[in-house]
Amino acid sequence: MTAGGRRRGVRRGAGHGRRPGPGRSRPAEGRPSQRMPQPDPAEVLVVGGGAAGSLAAIAAAEAGARVLLLEKMPRLGSKLLMSGKGRCNLTNRAPLDEFIAAFGETGSLLRNVFHRFFVDDLCRFFEAQDLSLKTERGGRVFPESGEAAAVVDVLMRELDRCGVMVRPASAVEAVLIQGGAVRGVALLRRDPVARGQGAPGARAAPAGAGGRAQEVQPTIPAPPTIPARAVVLATGGASYPQTGSSGDGYRIAEALGHRIIPPRPALVPLVLAEPIPREWRQVTLRHVRVTLLADGGTLDERFGEAFFVRDGIAGPAVLPLSRRAGAALEAGRRVEIILNLKPALSAEKLDARLQREFAAHGQPGSPWAILKQLLPLKLIAAMLVQWGIDPQMRGSEISREQRRRLRELLQSLRFQVRGLRPLAEAIITAGGVATNEVDPRTLASRHVAGLFLAGELLDIDAETGGYNLQAAFSTGWVAGRAAAEHVTARGSQT
Repeated sequence: MTAGGRRRGVRRGAGHGRRPGPGRSRPAEGRPSQRMPQPDPAEVLVVGGGAAGSLAAIAAAEAGARVLLLEKMPRLGSKLLMSGKGRCNLTNRAPLDEFIAAFGETGSLLRNVFHRFFVDDLCRFFEAQDLSLKTERGGRVFPESGEAAAVVDVLMRELDRCGVMVRPASAVEAVLIQGGAVRGVALLRRDPVARGQGAPGARAAPAGAGGRAQEVQPTIPAPPTIPARAVVLATGGASYPQTGSSGDGYRIAEALGHRIIPPRPALVPLVLAEPIPREWRQVTLRHVRVTLLADGGTLDERFGEAFFVRDGIAGPAVLPLSRRAGAALEAGRRVEIILNLKPALSAEKLDARLQREFAAHGQPGSPWAILKQLLPLKLIAAMLVQWGIDPQMRGSEISREQRRRLRELLQSLRFQVRGLRPLAEAIITAGGVATNEVDPRTLASRHVAGLFLAGELLDIDAETGGYNLQAAFSTGWVAGRAAAEHVTARGSQT
């Protein structure tokens, strides 16, 4: 049985490309589309060799299409290799409704997609290639080996087995259209003038006043083109541009008439107004509660791990707060976070414990000795400064008010948020192609026949925990399958 059958977890379903209907906007057919490419063996072009693009190419090839995968980087899966801190959190075992809820308002697009290719299908796909998987805390699914490279290796082998032609180091400049339908792509021209190497066919302009030659005016050849009857855009977002996800797909999709929700960072560290003590940057705070506030009101709250970075705070309990923090900052609101370092204790129980500790420490230096029982060592010096107390005091000398102040620091350590780290440092990108401009059954463009969109390029993003990678794999499979069915249907009509 092939990867398209049940053993590999790939379910077959119907999908059709969608032409622009009456009243729908058509993209302007500009200069690139006037130069139509010559016939080529590929029927489906997949642009982008990440999670979404790789599975789109495999699904299209399994459905019988001749497929060419174009990747701008020298190798496939660069961002996959970084995911999950190099361990690749493939998916999550959460129920369907919980899974969709993790994507917020735009998650409704994924209901149809997940009914066609979901967690069990993805796990069967990888396990059929002898990649053992394991489920960890919170339902997170990883390769048993803990190596993202093993995931990329499986995808590369499957691309080869399915006969997908792979062309690395090939950046796409534009999708070519004619009559409202895809006709191929134009590749980014490798312009030697831009690299300072001169250009074939360059000629000097006539001399100007004083006999000086004007600027060299090169004769630049037209960009190379590749024909196809369907294109799957799976170029990723705009985070981690060093992996190839530099926002190219937004520009290409917008030129084809698609509305782009402005890209912004998601799952990114928060930048704090207060300076972070150097020694705090080496400490991971476990089992803490992080509360996000805007103008004093609670926006969100998370529990888990957090750690300080050079100018702010990050960690699994912090990153999911970044999207709402960014929106509040854009609205001009005062944004703060509160760290509860002792969330398992009520205020009353913590106060009673502090009283016992103070009573038990009668010697000078009690504040340091008490904090050693409550905090990581590297936090203590700066916490004593925050507490504003003489570290040489005896426990019996500490007043009720000073005890209350310490309790507040332990359960309500407050920081002002002044921004987010840049989009280039975000784990994923929020924003992208508006989800109401693609058919939820096939991910076909509502503007251009034969165009399909998948992965982070779409305006879908979720929390950490494997949700985003599952969405990439699922949208890639659905788009690739639908692209193959589109060219098959077109072929039967000719």
